[in-house]
Parts: sequence; C-alpha cells; structure tokens
Amino acid sequence: MDKAGRVKILNTIAQAQAQLHRERRVLVPTMGALHKAHGELIRVAHQAAGKDGEVVVSIFVNPLQFEPGSDYKRYPRPEKGDEEFCRSAGVDLLFRPSADEVYAADRSIFVDETSLSSTLEGKSRPGHFRGVCTVVAKLFNILAPDSALFGQKDFQQLAVVRRMVRDLNFDIDIIGVPTVREQDGLA
Repeated sequence: MDKAGRVKILNTIAQAQAQLHRERRVLVPTMGALHKAHGELIRVAHQAAGKDGEVVVSIFVNPLQFEPGSDYKRYPRPEKGDEEFCRSAGVDLLFRPSADEVYAADRSIFVDETSLSSTLEGKSRPGHFRGVCTVVAKLFNILAPDSALFGQKDFQQLAVVRRMVRDLNFDIDIIGVPTVREQDGLA
C-alpha cells in the first residue's frame, strides 16, 4: 500500500498527542538530515506497524547530546528535504519540536544510564548518553509508541536504550535494525 504524501507535520507536544489515535504506533527517533539508512528504519517500522498502525518519525536535534562548544548549532537541519523524505517514505506523523518545546528553561530532571554508557563512545563524550536517555524517555512519554526502532550501527546507543527501557519498565518493544551499507561496505 502506497501511503506517500500523507505525512502530518507536528511541532508541539499538544499537536502530537492529539494525533495519536491508531491502534499500533511505531516510532523512528532521529536527529534529521534523513538518508538511506533512515529509509530502512522507516521501511521496517511500516512492517512493525502493520496496515492499521502508524509510523511516527521524530526529528529533534537534541542539545543535551552535544558537549559545550561542540557543533550543535552547525548540525544540519534540512527541514524541507526531511519533510519530502518522510512524505516519500509514507510516514504518517512527523514530530519536529523545538528545543524550547521539549525542555523547560529551568529543567532539573535527567535520565542517566551509568553502566553501559561509561565506555566506548560514552567515555570520550561525557554526558552524551545522558542526553540520549533523557530525550528518548521524553519522546516515549510524549508519543507513547508500542515499538521504537534504532539502527544497530549505533550499537552502544541501542544497548543503552534497551537498558533504560528495561530498568524504567517502559512497555515498548525496541527493534534493532541492521546497518545499511554501501556496496563498498561503508556504513
């Protein structure tokens, strides 16, 4: 079934929660600048959602994942290209909030995984996985998905999210999707 062209773009939490009405909801959380690998996540999300479910893509460049002085402000944000990508992929809902919408100015609560995130990328990027866990937990609360898809390319992130879901008793199936590679093997 071709669902291309039906994507609804939502910029606020209230808009998103008003649109969540299907029996099965599958989330693909991203930071945008969508490409072929995101397309595979969306394809698998459609399979997981089934014909009566909905596929939700979130695009949020999360300031908590960036270290002070890093490239947060320079991170690519091709809004029109991402919209067209989602439209072509048959995404039902595109949730694209601002940082002010997601985080209160005086926020003081964070979600911090302290075991799996202390090595590898987490060791060289202190606070990165704290930012990942905080925003993913917020997205789960806002969008209430039945399943969420993450690429296996970011193996440590996938493991950290699975641990968070387990430890916080989220009733969400985390689906790891194999890495999409170019013909030369590059991820």
